[in-house]
Amino acid sequence: MEIQVDAIWKISKLIWISRLKWISLHETDYKMNTHRCPNIEEFKHLLKKHSLKATPQRLAVHEAMMILGHACADMVTEEISKKGTAKITVASVYNVLTQMAMLGIYDYRLSANNKMYFDVNTFKHIHLYDHENHVFKDVIDDELISLIESHLNRKRFKGYKVEGVDIQLIGKPTRKKYTI
Repeated sequence: MEIQVDAIWKISKLIWISRLKWISLHETDYKMNTHRCPNIEEFKHLLKKHSLKATPQRLAVHEAMMILGHACADMVTEEISKKGTAKITVASVYNVLTQMAMLGIYDYRLSANNKMYFDVNTFKHIHLYDHENHVFKDVIDDELISLIESHLNRKRFKGYKVEGVDIQLIGKPTRKKYTI
């Protein structure tokens, strides 16, 4: 596949010119311009819409995800254990997270250490990935997203239809003990 280097160069210049902020790919049924994850009541509504019960385990997973933002199953299980809201195994947490991602309620991404991380925020945003600590941070910049989307809408990639834009910036802390 031949990629137009000129288009990639222009996009990368747009990214570096603007301030850092946010982008993702999937949108769910709640209002997307709020830049927030669904609260518990909205989450219950989404579950009901997909004919799923709001079990204590699903609610505990979502409460943990609201706190953590981006997390793997181990991290969510640990957060649930700390709060003592439900008794649930890592495997069950992973199944709930995967099911929510398949329904578009959560997003997911694979880290450099080959762990699946789930994202409770499905509105458009950019991810900043700390490859030393394996942590994702959301960066919100609606202006940058609009610039990139409008630029890409004018482009054609032979044999492909662009379905979305997912930007991940990769970096490491500038200070030794700094974490995101």
